[in-house]
Amino acid sequence: MTSLTSGQRVTVITGAAQGIGRRTAELCAERGDALALLDIQPSPLPAGADAVSLIGDLSDETVVKAHTEAIMQRWGRVDALVNNAGISFITPAEDTTAASFRRVLDVNLTAPFLLCRELGTLMLAQRSGSIVNVASVAGLLGIIDRAAYNASKHGLIGLTRTLAAEWGARGVRVNAVCPGWVKTEMDMHDMGSGAYTDADIVGRVPMGRFASPDDIARAIVYLTDAQASPFVNGVALSVDGGWAADGSWEQLRRGKQEL
Repeated sequence: MTSLTSGQRVTVITGAAQGIGRRTAELCAERGDALALLDIQPSPLPAGADAVSLIGDLSDETVVKAHTEAIMQRWGRVDALVNNAGISFITPAEDTTAASFRRVLDVNLTAPFLLCRELGTLMLAQRSGSIVNVASVAGLLGIIDRAAYNASKHGLIGLTRTLAAEWGARGVRVNAVCPGWVKTEMDMHDMGSGAYTDADIVGRVPMGRFASPDDIARAIVYLTDAQASPFVNGVALSVDGGWAADGSWEQLRRGKQEL
């Protein structure tokens, strides 16, 4: 078992190979966390960090249990879990197969539940810990051609609130972050399908730009920090540049952006 320094946190981050997860890992390494980085592909290890990359499909219960065992053998505790791994799926509802719908739910909702259950149980035994589920504005609003994705993210916010209610009195806080559109590899893939353009997104966001992975990662790190957010529990924090708050029509919004 690897020895931890006094006050050092063990943080588990899923989807850590790229995008939001990778930037979150970098920020957590900067504050001195030990890191378990989980993905279906190898995750880069931040320089100088006490870190391990664990590979596997997190919707598989046996994989989650094996990763949990490996984390406990290495450090003996878990202080924070960031459920960031997810997949998108853009297609009209009437053309969505049951298999596709189930796969999105498996990755975006079942996998976070399994990780919450396994690692949350360890946190409950410690009577301390923080879980951050990375949902989406698509968990707060309906977005066309994303029935499976929207359902998974709405479900993830529901899971967050339920666990916050169940576990808060036992020392474990559970929150969600709801990003708007973020410039990541997933965004480039979706944009490559012709589903939308940069101008579509920039014109819809009151702040007039995409989010960066750093924008989202800093909100995640805040919620994992028991000193910075000790009484924040059960929130779905929008980090979307005002997307979910703005009911204006496009011409009015663009006029304000151009002032």
